[in-house]
Amino acid sequence: MTINIILLGAPGAGKGTQARRLIEERGLVQLSTGDMLREARRSDTDMGRRVSDVMDRGELVTDDIVIELIGEKFAQGGKGFIFDGFPRTLAQADALQQLVATSGTQIDAVIELCVDDQALVSRISGRMTCGTCGEVYHDQTKPPKLQDTCDLCNTADLRRRPDDNPNSLNTRLLEYYKKTSPLLGYYHALGNLHSVDGLAEMDSVASNIRSILDAFQAER
Repeated sequence: MTINIILLGAPGAGKGTQARRLIEERGLVQLSTGDMLREARRSDTDMGRRVSDVMDRGELVTDDIVIELIGEKFAQGGKGFIFDGFPRTLAQADALQQLVATSGTQIDAVIELCVDDQALVSRISGRMTCGTCGEVYHDQTKPPKLQDTCDLCNTADLRRRPDDNPNSLNTRLLEYYKKTSPLLGYYHALGNLHSVDGLAEMDSVASNIRSILDAFQAER
């Protein structure tokens, strides 16, 4: 049974961590805009050449192209998809909704990871990510067993994003509230928005998401 999911939440809410768990547990495919564009650019296809042409000119890839790439992924089938970084705006949400309506699929669950802004500052300022496998660590809540070394892949490649600081976070939060937070009302109106406490322990957040998805699939 397929299931398509959108994860919403402010920067640092834990979307990436929970997406990786869903991939492992349910075999879902993560649709990252950046990954899709890089994949298209490497391919010798008409779409790949269009993407390369736009990016080589230093321009932003249009929403129409991104929607076409998503449509190609839908056509490949599978157990379902997790949307990562898309949609970010109401216009993108409308375009995605039109795509699913014409492709015979649907967005089954939109899950908001609710967080407190002040708590986010603490979470983000101590965050590290493995540059090799993507595992996330934190100075206080999840330090690596060996300093600067990933527990999973055993590489000394833990990195801190240059914008993981209070000033940059405030800028990113403002951008989120202006452009992305209106999606909460949009998906609430469609009846598929669910909210979980993003500041709970990671296992607890994963369990709450699992319960939402299990309940949805049980109703099918």
